[in-house]
Amino acid sequence: MALVATVVAFTAGVGGSASAAPASAITTVYDDDPQQDTLIVYSASMNRTIPVTVLTPKNATKPSPVLYLLNGAGGGEDSATWDARSDYKKYFSDKNVYVVTPIGGAFSYYTDWVRDDPALGRNKWQTFLTKELPPLIDAHYRTTKVNAIAGISMAGTSVLNLAIAAPKLYRSVAAFSGCARTSNPSGQQYIRFVVEDRGGADMENMWGPLNGPGWRANDPYLNAAKLRGTKIYMTSGTGLPGAHETLTDPSTGGNVWTLSNQVVLGGMIEVAIDQCTRQMTTRLAHLGIPATVTIRPAGTHSWGYWQDDLHNTWPSIARDLRS
Repeated sequence: MALVATVVAFTAGVGGSASAAPASAITTVYDDDPQQDTLIVYSASMNRTIPVTVLTPKNATKPSPVLYLLNGAGGGEDSATWDARSDYKKYFSDKNVYVVTPIGGAFSYYTDWVRDDPALGRNKWQTFLTKELPPLIDAHYRTTKVNAIAGISMAGTSVLNLAIAAPKLYRSVAAFSGCARTSNPSGQQYIRFVVEDRGGADMENMWGPLNGPGWRANDPYLNAAKLRGTKIYMTSGTGLPGAHETLTDPSTGGNVWTLSNQVVLGGMIEVAIDQCTRQMTTRLAHLGIPATVTIRPAGTHSWGYWQDDLHNTWPSIARDLRS
C-alpha cells in the first residue's frame, strides 16, 4: 500500500490563531491498488481519524456520482464487511461511481450520540457522514456531487435516519435488512442486542432516556414524511431458510456451525426485520411516498442476500444518480 499524499488543514481563529482546533480533513491517502484508495480522514466532531475506503470509477477522467456504502454492526472493524464477505469490489470494477465506505463506528448506529460512552467513546457519525466527509470527497475526487447511500442490518436503520437528517444530500437511500422502528419496544430490544449485548455500551448514551424525545426524533417510521422526494429502496427476507442456507454457499464456507448459526440466529433476526420492513412499507404507503420494497419469501440475516440486494438495487440507484 503506497502513500501518495498527505494533506492537513487547520481552522484559523480570529486573527489566524495557530491554536485553533484542526478542521476535518483528509490527512493521508493510500493508493491500495488501481481500483481502491484508503483515505485517513480527521473528524473534528469526534477528534480522531477514520479510515475510509474508496472504490474509484472505471473512467476517472470524467466526474462520477458517489455511493456511500455502510457496513453493518461491526462497522467494518471485524471480518463482516462488504470487502471480505461480498464481491462488491469486482461488481463495481466496470462502473462509473465512487463507492465510499468508512471503517469504524461499530455498534454506533452511525448516529450522533448525546453523550460519550465508556465502551464506544465519542460517536458523531451523523455529523461526520453528512457534513464532514462529503465535501472532502467532492474536493479530492472528480465527483458530480450527486450521492446515494446504502447500508445493511444496523446501517439499514442508519441510512434512513441519515437521509432524513440531510434530505438534499442523497438522491437515493437503500436499506438492506434494516429495521425502521427505533422508539417502540421491539425496535429498542433489537437496538439493545446490538449496542449493549454486542457493543457493551449504554444505549441511553445514544439518544437519551428510552421514553425521551431523542428516540422519537431518530425513528425513521415516525419521521417517514421527511423522506418525501428521496428514492427509497428496502429489502428483507422472512427468516425462513433460502437459497444461501447451504454448505456449498460462499456465505457458509462449508462450515456446519456457520450454517446452523445463519439458519437459527440469522433467521430469528430477519423475522424481526421483516416485521419492521412491512410496517415501514405500510407507513410510506399511507403517506403517499413511493418506495421500492423487496420482501423475499425466504432468506436470513446474512451476506449472500445482501450481495444479491446490492446487485439487484444498483441499476435503479444508478439511474437515480444520472437523472
